[in-house]
Amino acid sequence: MSESTGETPRYKRVILKLSGESFSRGGERGISMEEVVHIARQVHQAQELGCQIAVVIGGGNILRGAQFKDASACIHEATAHYMGMLATVINGLALQDALESIGCQTRLMSAIQMDGVAEPYLRRRAHRHLEKGRIIILAAGTGGPFVTTDTAAALRALELEAEVVMKATRVDGVYSEDPEKNPHAVLYRELDFNTVLEKNLRVMDSTAITHCMEHAVPILVFNYRKDGNIQRAVRGEKVGTLIAPASKK
Repeated sequence: MSESTGETPRYKRVILKLSGESFSRGGERGISMEEVVHIARQVHQAQELGCQIAVVIGGGNILRGAQFKDASACIHEATAHYMGMLATVINGLALQDALESIGCQTRLMSAIQMDGVAEPYLRRRAHRHLEKGRIIILAAGTGGPFVTTDTAAALRALELEAEVVMKATRVDGVYSEDPEKNPHAVLYRELDFNTVLEKNLRVMDSTAITHCMEHAVPILVFNYRKDGNIQRAVRGEKVGTLIAPASKK
């Protein structure tokens, strides 16, 4: 177990949601271990504050199940989603080795049983790993098709009693428009769930947002590419956009 640095984290237990794209260089596919190690070092820094971290990962850098929708009658859409889930396990293995190479204790847990590769995801066991100071990597989404990894992150937050869902992105938070297309887009520092849904802001899918809203679990959207931002987010510093119930902002 990593020793605490003595600093007090704002959040004691978090879900960190990483997209598959965070495992590759911008505009590329596949896995860049340079990018993975950069993330691993930041996660390790955050854990050293005394924070318990569960990482939910996507697989879009390898394959998205939705990419086969209506593209071919040869692959059922459900099959394509299972293929996408397996891609998250590949990313999970890469992140696990990167974390362990810098001294972290980890467990890779899969919602689809894969003996010899990952532990099956069991809520009580996941709780125990977190309490023992292990970073858990949660792969294969929810184990069922037609559910995004964003929704998986929201559900795991509820199951594991996380205090926040930290959504790592390539931009500084939630904007009024796509900042990569409109340089004048406005960055929001705080939002409530209703505003996100009403304005259809591209944060997470609506199902994930609704789960968090109904259970008052805040979502923090921030730029993981800025070194140290995961640690800053865990400390409660003003990074990114905080989405919370209106009464608790």
